[in-house]
Amino acid sequence: MSRINRRALLFNSGSAVIASTVGTTALATDALRRDRGSSRDLQALIKAHRATYAAFAKAIHEVNGSNPGHADRASRAEERALLAVCACSAVSSWDRHVKARYLLKIEARGELDLSEHMQTLLRSMMCER
Repeated sequence: MSRINRRALLFNSGSAVIASTVGTTALATDALRRDRGSSRDLQALIKAHRATYAAFAKAIHEVNGSNPGHADRASRAEERALLAVCACSAVSSWDRHVKARYLLKIEARGELDLSEHMQTLLRSMMCER
């Protein structure tokens, strides 16, 4: 006859369930922290791009040929901001959704047209090993 009784079995299996639940919860919490951090990064990049895009549009309308250097600088700043959005690694499904939706709006305006945009976007999808 075995020395393990029902009470000992329930106690030991209950400890295992609690330990596995605590471990799973900790892993899920770490994943959520990483996702939130990335989302904040992506949101900040999108916000920066919107601001540089608005500044570029303003520079184009204000210049009317009087100061082309200002418009050129604004254009380069907007391009760098867009490349930063393209380069951002979207690690969560929410990030991928937000990034794709934003870039599709940019592409619909015909402004996601440089080969650097596509190359950077594709590189952002590759896993670093």
